[in-house]
Amino acid sequence: MPNEMKPTTRFRALMSRKQVTMMPSIGDAFSARLVAREGFEAVMSSGNATSATRLGMPDVGVMTLTENAENAGRIAAASGLPTFADADTGYGNALNVRRTVMEFERAGVAAIMLEDQVTPKRCGMLDGKQVVRAAEMEMKIKAALDARRDDDLVIVARTDARAVEGLASAIRRAERYQKAGADAIFVEGPRTLEEAEEIARSIDIPLLYNVTPTGSVPSLDVATLERLGYRLLSCSVFMMLAALPGMQGFLRTLKTTGDVGQAGKTAASMSEYLDILGFSEWQRREGLYTAKADD
Repeated sequence: MPNEMKPTTRFRALMSRKQVTMMPSIGDAFSARLVAREGFEAVMSSGNATSATRLGMPDVGVMTLTENAENAGRIAAASGLPTFADADTGYGNALNVRRTVMEFERAGVAAIMLEDQVTPKRCGMLDGKQVVRAAEMEMKIKAALDARRDDDLVIVARTDARAVEGLASAIRRAERYQKAGADAIFVEGPRTLEEAEEIARSIDIPLLYNVTPTGSVPSLDVATLERLGYRLLSCSVFMMLAALPGMQGFLRTLKTTGDVGQAGKTAASMSEYLDILGFSEWQRREGLYTAKADD
């Protein structure tokens, strides 16, 4: 897909395909470069991962709009990929949603996801969630659509009602959000393959499926999701969880032995690290801008 296309247009083109677009979920710019390096076509700026990496805090609604939007912009810039941004509840009412869309659009993301939880929200994997009235969420979707300056910016409506009101209510909400004009839908937390199938039968705009590490959501693969009709796949905080054993192992060995060489024997090389960061390109540009000694 041509990189000269706007990120928003590129993302819409990805959603229009019959295949599932995988979006690794991350919270920092270095991970964004890794995702791009491994050949993925899109990336997700996760609210959960952003709260963890930027604040060292759980995803319980304490992160601000500006913190989240600025971080999503860094992810988009570092990766060069269309970035799907988790914008939580929009940080308040419909007017707050308008500001939220403006900030994320200015940051350069391709898609913005808004959820129907109350403010402050909780991570979708946590207990104790509450949802607003469906009519209130419909007004938030309207505000989001009115606020965007680029018509290709994708507005994704998410419902967390499955865990609060049951599957039937979640599907009814999703149908209402589709009619309100959302470009894509995410029904959080189907419990079985059959529930995932029922959601897909009920909605005829692009659907997101998210696999969580709690095990409450079936870990459906791309082939299965394509058969059901889903178009987007995210994977919660799995990338961070996969990195944890390596970081903890280094620290524990270092603490126990005091030997940096032993603790780091399984670490990546410095050259690989610099390659991920694009150091050679920075060196090339440094040469272009270095004045000669006789100037």
